[in-house]
Amino acid sequence: MYLFIFFIVYFLLVFVLRSLLLWKKTKVNPLTFNKGDDAHGYNGKVFGIISIIELVVVSIYAFIPAWHKFLLPIWYLENETLVYIGWALLILSLLFVWFAQSNMRESWRIGIDEENKTELVTSGFFAISRNPIFLGIMIGNIGLFLVLPNAFTLLIIALSAVSINTQIRLEEEFLAKEFGEPYNQYKSKVNRWL
Repeated sequence: MYLFIFFIVYFLLVFVLRSLLLWKKTKVNPLTFNKGDDAHGYNGKVFGIISIIELVVVSIYAFIPAWHKFLLPIWYLENETLVYIGWALLILSLLFVWFAQSNMRESWRIGIDEENKTELVTSGFFAISRNPIFLGIMIGNIGLFLVLPNAFTLLIIALSAVSINTQIRLEEEFLAKEFGEPYNQYKSKVNRWL
């Protein structure tokens, strides 16, 4: 039950609350994935599928324990130490994502916003990683896997790794066009991940 509550709180804080705060301040919808069939629109759909898989997995774990076996558990990874490490990573992920979003202030978006001009953020967590929000999300996915080691949480890691790396490259291309030399200088000083 704790994992389900954590998942809901995580989603509400880093997506819903953060989106509402940005909208209230700027009147800009931060959800910018388009409905098209291009890479950006497709990636938005993949992010949605990952979120649904996460919700289903933690819901089964919380409310229908008899179905746990259908998630294809990796039994040899089910131990108390890994569960504690997983919880530590989940909490670290929440803090990391929240504070990285705070560093972005009004520039935070879910996807690429081609309509509203934003500023290039290079301070705070962005001084040590060009993608601290994605890094935090990946830390959370690994934490979820350690708490619930099964085929579906492993699938979440795999899908996220491909989708996030695709999104990063799309955003890098956009930022290079949008900000030019200042972005190229930032890119040369700060690593993509760490």
